[in-house]
Amino acid sequence: MRKYVIMGVQGSGKGTQSTLLARDLDLAHISVGDIFRWHVQSHTKLGAQTRRVMAAGELVGDDLVEKVVRDRLEQHDWNYGFIIDGFPRNRRQAEFFLESYDIDGVVHLELPEEEVRRRVLARRLCARCGMDYNLIAHRPKESDRCDVCGGELVPREDDTPQALASRLRDYHDKTNPVLDLFRRKEYVVTVDARPEKVSVQREIRARLGLPPYEP
Repeated sequence: MRKYVIMGVQGSGKGTQSTLLARDLDLAHISVGDIFRWHVQSHTKLGAQTRRVMAAGELVGDDLVEKVVRDRLEQHDWNYGFIIDGFPRNRRQAEFFLESYDIDGVVHLELPEEEVRRRVLARRLCARCGMDYNLIAHRPKESDRCDVCGGELVPREDDTPQALASRLRDYHDKTNPVLDLFRRKEYVVTVDARPEKVSVQREIRARLGLPPYEP
């Protein structure tokens, strides 16, 4: 059983790299951000609370995040392990996580801030079905229309220059101490996230001692 954490600023490709790793190794891909976005799109009570926080460019509180992660992992659908992205985001969350789960490695995707801004501000979301697009790497066939359902493509509510600047400040203030904690336990492998996705995936696997990736 393998258990990994993947970390990096918004736009660094955590979701893409997690999906590639999870698919080949039979891991459960647990995206905390996707869980919260599902609640927002489904208009749940948690979604309404989350929407207000995300629109302000702030991070969801520790208690709520820890509950969501605990509830998800208690489903025990990860017989061969999991890779979790979007958690932990600060030292308290990291300590909570390490108390509950043994992990095999932490993948840190490193990306310069100018590239973060370029990628994040190009993201689009289908307002009807929720399909993700990126106007740089994953363009729709018809401008501003979803290839799957024809719905309108809109920016994510929290993808504004102001909200992104706030998230980057939070990331550096709160997440860097988490990486320091993991580094002291020798869990962390740092990978340059600028190349195309296949090269990044191959580097991740090489650094973790896993079989090579073959598209």
